[in-house]
Amino acid sequence: MASILKVDTITGVSTAGSIAVTGEGNSTTTNLQQGLAKSWSFIEGDGTPTLTDSFNVTSITDNETGVTTASFVNNMSNATYSNLGMPQDNAEIIVMQEITSVGRATTHMVLKTHNLSGSNDSQGRSYALLGDLA
Repeated sequence: MASILKVDTITGVSTAGSIAVTGEGNSTTTNLQQGLAKSWSFIEGDGTPTLTDSFNVTSITDNETGVTTASFVNNMSNATYSNLGMPQDNAEIIVMQEITSVGRATTHMVLKTHNLSGSNDSQGRSYALLGDLA
């Protein structure tokens, strides 16, 4: 018979912010917090971008055509987090990059899009961040 566990908070016993989950094959454990996305968003639109949906994003800034900065509600602990991105259109590519004038930071991430016709604008873009929150 299946069980249902209903709780509002899960806290580790030895370390409050660390919960080990038994992995596939029952021989290893994975830290739950390390596997969670710490920020994600979907940014829509050619021209002026619009923040359509997000988690841990306070606002976006339209830096220039195809370049958007997503600012975090809760900062990352360091700037060496991992980021993943996906364009809305299959004729576009997305680049999460360090732009010299903006830089990589714990407070925000910069997304730059390109499409195959050579324009930097994009129908939409989404990303997710993995790493440690401050």
